[in-house]
Amino acid sequence: MAGSIPASATSERTLALEARALAARRGGPPRILRSAGGGAGVAITCAFFAVAILADRIAPVDPFASVASPLSPPSVAHLMGTDDLGRDLLSGVVHGARTSLVVALAVTALASLLGVSVGAVSGWRGDLLDDALMRLTEFVQVIPRFFLAVVVIALFGPGLDRLVLLLGLTSWPLMARVVRAEVLSVKAREFVLAARSLGEPAPRILAREVLPNVLGPAVVVASVNAAGVILLEAGLSFLGLGDPSVVSWGYLASNAQRFLRVAWWMAVFPGASIALAILGLNLLGDALGDAVSARPAARAGRHAGGG
Repeated sequence: MAGSIPASATSERTLALEARALAARRGGPPRILRSAGGGAGVAITCAFFAVAILADRIAPVDPFASVASPLSPPSVAHLMGTDDLGRDLLSGVVHGARTSLVVALAVTALASLLGVSVGAVSGWRGDLLDDALMRLTEFVQVIPRFFLAVVVIALFGPGLDRLVLLLGLTSWPLMARVVRAEVLSVKAREFVLAARSLGEPAPRILAREVLPNVLGPAVVVASVNAAGVILLEAGLSFLGLGDPSVVSWGYLASNAQRFLRVAWWMAVFPGASIALAILGLNLLGDALGDAVSARPAARAGRHAGGG
């Protein structure tokens, strides 16, 4: 037909667009690092992980051992000073990072497992099962986690295992709702419909076609959940409901209340650590969300260019 674009020209243009996009991805930094917030979030989160993993090397002193005069200000020997019992505050802050990391990772893993499972089944099956799972999700979502944690710890005693189990069993509703929404969207796409028409079993379609397209938003929710867990654990430890056998940022901040006028460093360093960890995870979550939301737009642009 006169004026029509030859198929070869369309193919060449599509290949050129794909090559240009690939070159841009290879030549520049990852999308998550292209913004100042994303770079700061990655840097702070990586530093948090590094300090927690290398806590024994960074601060080999026992955080519960008295090593100097009480209430000594920051110095070369003790970079963050000492507390009222002469314990090195740097050791407490560094080992407190490990406690926060263990709790955050364990709770996030448990909540993600439950949330992805509930959301995937609910979005895929639909009907009455969807309604039942969403009502359960709403019930768990309205439970006041902080006060429930206070009651459980008061009844059964403090412990990281109880805290992880309690927070993990009450932190999955947001993940479930996000995953359900993504599954509802993905299961209506052509490649999923094609797999179903070929007789592929539902578990195989979910594992190979649906869930890989849901992981992006799920990772964003997981990072936000981790930040909330760190803050919640610090709050419980601040109230004296944390595990007394491990040092935590909330415990250090609680211990500093009586000495705010004479030992500012006892409150500043643990408080700054909590704020930085939560800030880093939130910035990382925002950057991941921008990267995930930009990916479908870029894919649609390539399809439009190819058409």
